[in-house]
Amino acid sequence: MEMGTISAAYIASAILFILSLAGLSNQETSRRGNWYGIIGMAIAIIATILNKNVDAYGWLILAMVIGGGIGARLASRVEMTQMPELVAILHSFVGMAAVLVGFASFFDPANTLVGAAATIHNVEVYLGVLIGAVTFTGSVVAFGKLNGKIGSKPLLLPMRHQLNLGLLGLSILLGWWFLSAGHDGGTLPLVIMTLIAFAFGVHMVMAIGGADMPVVISMLNSYSGWAAAATGFMLSNDLLIVVGALVGSSGAILSYIMCRAMNRNFVSVIMGGFGTTAGGDEDAGEQGEAVAIQADEVAQLMKDAGRVVIVPGYGMAVANAQHSVSDLVKSLRSQGVDVQFAIHPVAGRMPGHMNVLLAEANVPYDIVLEMDEINDELSEVDVVMVIGANDIVNPAAMENPNSPIAGMPVLEVWNAKNVIVSKRSMATGYAGVENPLFFKENTRMLFGDAKDSVDAVKSSV
Repeated sequence: MEMGTISAAYIASAILFILSLAGLSNQETSRRGNWYGIIGMAIAIIATILNKNVDAYGWLILAMVIGGGIGARLASRVEMTQMPELVAILHSFVGMAAVLVGFASFFDPANTLVGAAATIHNVEVYLGVLIGAVTFTGSVVAFGKLNGKIGSKPLLLPMRHQLNLGLLGLSILLGWWFLSAGHDGGTLPLVIMTLIAFAFGVHMVMAIGGADMPVVISMLNSYSGWAAAATGFMLSNDLLIVVGALVGSSGAILSYIMCRAMNRNFVSVIMGGFGTTAGGDEDAGEQGEAVAIQADEVAQLMKDAGRVVIVPGYGMAVANAQHSVSDLVKSLRSQGVDVQFAIHPVAGRMPGHMNVLLAEANVPYDIVLEMDEINDELSEVDVVMVIGANDIVNPAAMENPNSPIAGMPVLEVWNAKNVIVSKRSMATGYAGVENPLFFKENTRMLFGDAKDSVDAVKSSV
């Protein structure tokens, strides 16, 4: 395939990727956005394979078969509850790819660049390896936290911020050494910087608490985009540069939006200081006694209610209860009850987690509202049913300045007339913080598996 045709294919792919992002920004157009992305990626892969500079088709086909087989196997087995950790580990692949491409580009014997061109190329290599290494280890740690292999509590080392600044300063000095040494002496500073970047990625994500992992996923998505863009510069591939910039900028924008929604500092997020207040939950004190309720009582409350709001959380995903919830909503609406959903920006463990689950269960988009749209109206609601959510409905965020989630905007469900919390037990949420909501006078606990509990309520309705 001629270079002009390949360039045209790359332009078409870039346009499709832009349309994909636009489509994914809205629930009604998300399916179409997905298809735009799939078609754009297919065009990009085919155009790259047919490039006249590609001749090792045996190795290429072997790699595609192995990678495609692993991907298809994972995709067929992954549960929706595992989607956040799958996204995290895929980000790590992008980061490691940038590291490997950077080293391969630096050691390439065919590289004959001199002067300013060589300096620019070495800057591209250095930044690509730096961003890629941070993305790789940060994503691996995020994967471990999301699947439970690593504890969700933040690792708060003494003088951790100074440590981060020191590592950043050392990376800058190593970069100066790398550029000054040139091709012959640049290996040692490049290797040292890579090891430092690996360590920084681990420390950055380890210092972030479990309740804040959705923002971490978004942040790592941005990092992986910039790593891909750096790889594009190293390989002189325009499409990689464009796609990387799209992913990097959209991930950064999403992280910024989520930080504003959670009353957090964006710079603190990208430096790994997010959600790390020094205080604990010691001031929670004696909470009182939680009051249990049965499914038939919940059903009666809902049938008698004029307005019901459902707050889904990670527990709904674990129980795979979204279809049961959808059926319950249909039953209630058929009896004239006004039912809506309230979605917190970080409900679940990745951005949009709950929206995807509800869309899978064919819940109408117009009754799914974001926190800012419905929070002020919760005092007018007769019944709020919280299904598997914990930290996002925790009044300690507003009432306890020493809480690890202090200052985080939450859904103020306790303002409703009646609150039903569906949980397996009284255990704390992912942030490990006690929830005073469970002990309020207008709260009742519906214990049991979320799907079984919702099915029982639906039957009674």
